[in-house]
Amino acid sequence: MSMLLKKEIRLSTLPLTWLFIGFAFMTMLPGYPILCGVFFITLGIYQSFQSARESNDIVYSALLPVAKRDVVRGKYCLVVLVELLSFALMAVLTLLRMTLFQNAAVYRQNTLMNANPFYLGMVFFLFGLFNVIFVGGFWKTAYKIGKPFAIHAVVTFLAIGAAETLHHIPGLEALNAFGFDHIALQLSLLMCGALLYAGMTHYSCRKACANFEKLDLET
Repeated sequence: MSMLLKKEIRLSTLPLTWLFIGFAFMTMLPGYPILCGVFFITLGIYQSFQSARESNDIVYSALLPVAKRDVVRGKYCLVVLVELLSFALMAVLTLLRMTLFQNAAVYRQNTLMNANPFYLGMVFFLFGLFNVIFVGGFWKTAYKIGKPFAIHAVVTFLAIGAAETLHHIPGLEALNAFGFDHIALQLSLLMCGALLYAGMTHYSCRKACANFEKLDLET
């Protein structure tokens, strides 16, 4: 599996995908729906899938002396690597906002989502949605990418809208906590997001492996 991941990194992944990890810095933007950074990061991954499709990378990988399931797992390993690198950067920036900038007026006066562990939990959840809807959807045909990405985009922005709305509902103000306020609740929500991400990604990968096994790449 490590060799397939190296192949994905060296041959199949566009530099644009790594560059788009920089959208994690949207975490620091005041007055902006910062979860949109997740969408742009997944857009970078999408570009690599599109490039792989046009270069017949899937057929090439399937011709290697590896199981078809390992071809799928190699792609998932790459996707998870990009997502976790992005999350790590977002986590560092969130920690900066929770400590050094927790009392900055530009953030305190912001009516949109604050950068806190709940935000990071939502980042995990949105990445999980991408893995289920787009990555899993791609492996139904190992070719079509437009429809699954369009569905992913619609669902993602609906989820972002819901997340931005929640802390405005009476009784849910703690979701938008500053600094280390309500830290037990915040960390619990982060853990829930991480568990959802792990479960959704595992489910998506297993289903994608089963779907790819049934495909006849010669047709």
